[in-house]
Amino acid sequence: MRLIRHLSPTGPAYAALQPDGSALEIAGDPLAGTHRLTDRVVVPGPRLAPVAPTTIIGICLNYAKHAAEGRKEPPERPIWFMKLPGSVQNPGAPIRLPRLQPTEKPDYEAELAIVLGRDCRDATRENALSYVLGYTCANDVSARDWQRDWSGSQWCHAKSFDTFCPLGPVLVTPDELTTPNALRIRSVLNGAVMQDSSTADMIFDVPAIIAFLSADKTLPAGTVILTGTPEGVGFARKPPVWLRPGDTIEVEIEGIGTLTNPVE
Repeated sequence: MRLIRHLSPTGPAYAALQPDGSALEIAGDPLAGTHRLTDRVVVPGPRLAPVAPTTIIGICLNYAKHAAEGRKEPPERPIWFMKLPGSVQNPGAPIRLPRLQPTEKPDYEAELAIVLGRDCRDATRENALSYVLGYTCANDVSARDWQRDWSGSQWCHAKSFDTFCPLGPVLVTPDELTTPNALRIRSVLNGAVMQDSSTADMIFDVPAIIAFLSADKTLPAGTVILTGTPEGVGFARKPPVWLRPGDTIEVEIEGIGTLTNPVE
């Protein structure tokens, strides 16, 4: 299924997009495993991020060509960081650059995001995908000066400003997206292609990431895992390309769709 989360008259709700463009009501909570598809056609309200996570984990240096453009050796094990839940932004809503702790180097990162559908601990490579509720597009917006230049590598700080984690536009369930590591992934800034790669370039694939992160740790249902970004990010370009107010940044992933956000 292709699930959307939208604002209904009674609050956030889920619906399933149909091939003809209509949407059917989802009764219950997908994260509680109680949801079911009804035959009631709904008119979705404003689109929300497909999930409201309490835990957001990012994987860095997970594409071979991205590691190379940053002149880094491929890591032996996944390297991870966390983003605050307040960094989530809805599809179509603006990425707001920080004012009180400003950045001159805000960067885009197109990423495939995993959403876990149930609590996950000690997953194995063989059963890791059974914990996945679905996949969506993500933009791991990063303040590179905070991350790389100032204050001793403030990774989490640089990536946790409000609106720095747009998600959407849909959540595609594993029965429809069976090969998460064989998808074209792109970012497009003001109509110009910045990143154009494949999730096949990941150093650690989706099962490996879930197994590593869940070893001796419980990842709660609804956890969002950003799986890394391919080459072509702004800081590695010559000259560098930074997000600026008035820009529009898009993340496109094959089989999922396009996540679009303006920049303010």
